[in-house]
Order: sequence, then C-alpha cells, then structure tokens
Amino acid sequence: MSYSIAGKTAIVTGAANGVGLAIARHFIAQGANVMMADRDEDSLRAELPEDKEEEGNSRIFACDLREKLSQSNLINATLDAFDRIDILVNGSRQVLTTDALNVDDDSIDVMLQQNLLSSLRLSQQVAKRMIDQAADGEPGEMAGSIINLSSIASTRSRPGLMGFSIANAAMDQMTRTMALALAPDHIRVNAIAFGSVMSASLKTALKETSGLREDITSHTPLARIGSPAEIADAAQYLASDGSGFMTGQILTIDGGRSLLDPVETAAH
Repeated sequence: MSYSIAGKTAIVTGAANGVGLAIARHFIAQGANVMMADRDEDSLRAELPEDKEEEGNSRIFACDLREKLSQSNLINATLDAFDRIDILVNGSRQVLTTDALNVDDDSIDVMLQQNLLSSLRLSQQVAKRMIDQAADGEPGEMAGSIINLSSIASTRSRPGLMGFSIANAAMDQMTRTMALALAPDHIRVNAIAFGSVMSASLKTALKETSGLREDITSHTPLARIGSPAEIADAAQYLASDGSGFMTGQILTIDGGRSLLDPVETAAH
C-alpha cells in the first residue's frame, strides 16, 4: 500500500509555526499541493514571500478561521489555486491557562472556539466539497481525509488546563462522530493526540519555566520531547491511501506518557 500524497491537495490550518508548519512543510516536500492557513500573516509570508506566491505547490491564506466567511474564502482560494481539496488538517490550536473556579474567566470559550468549533465548521464545509468531487470519480473511491490535531490532555486533566482539556476531549468525540457520519461518503476522519512535542507554545513554556524540561522527560517513558516532524509523518500516513481502512481513530503519539499512572504509589 502506498503512503504517497503526491499530487493531492491539502489545507493545513495553524500552518504559521510549530506542528502545523511542520506538517505543511512535510506535505509540500512529499509533492502535495498545500494551502497554508493561519492568522499570523507575517510568519506565513516568511515561508512564502509575495514574489514566490505563484510558484511551486504551496500557497498561503491569512485569516481568522473562527469567522465563517473566512472559512468559505479559504476553500475558494484553495479551489482557485489547485482545483480540488483531498486533505484537511485541522491544526489551528491555542493553549490558555484556565481558572476553574472563576465564572468570569472566558478562556474556556476561547478554547472551544479556537480549538474545536472552527475546526468543526471548516470540516463541514470541506466535506461538502469532497462529496461533490467524489460524484465525478470512480464508485467507492476515497473522497478525502480529515485529520484533527488533538492532545493527550483530553484524558489527563489538570485544573489549570481545564479549557484546553475540554476542547480536546470534544475534538476526539467530534472525530469519532464525523467519521461515522461521513463514512458512507468515503471520507475518513481521524485525529492525532500528541503529548509534549516541541511546538511554539512549548518552546515558550520551556524558556519561562525552570525545570519544565526535566519534569516532562521524567514523566515520559521514552525520556524526551517529541519533534513536530514525528507528528508530520503520522499526518502523512493518515492522509495517504495506506490508511484507507482507518477512520474514527485517535492516534496517540506521546512517548508512552499516557501509559503512566499519575499516582506515585502502587495501584490496588
């Protein structure tokens, strides 16, 4: 079975930095057409300057994906550039601390909008396009692959990350539910739940928090922080025909961290 994605067209959100950028770069290197979407236009421009915009197999689109019009414009821009959409990677993520007892804390609302609802709405719009494309293809042919970026925080809670945990738990359930809803249309939906990977937010946290690196590695059986490239490899697998019989799954990449019992005593 082939893991090639050459010639396929992907939208990758959250593509200005970190894991989203690693996935976009990897897909481009593998010969896919990639629309890189993010709010951070300056970082996107650093990846693809205006004088290179019409060259090669990548384009950029700066927008706030929480707005429905922005999502429609992103889809239209992708179709104008590449004619079709085969892959969607919902990689737009944000991590905020949450005061679990403060009723005026709006971080949960922000987390749900940024990490869940914008991905849900974009997936719905892209799925409709994939279904339309499939009508012109061979019967039974895969119409597309949707890949959601999640986190092991969905099952391992900390009060300070309550909003992030809730959003990712909902993302996992969204993945399963959409997988069932879209299976008759031959669209696969899967997620990658990762642990401590060298994302932009983790880089910042490591600089600001003394001892954080040691704390992470001591609680990770493989004793290291993951690289964005390792998530990009998994995303290619889920985007390719090599995972053609896989849908509704949450692929965990965390160095074994979620296997550990958080209680520092023997379980009884």
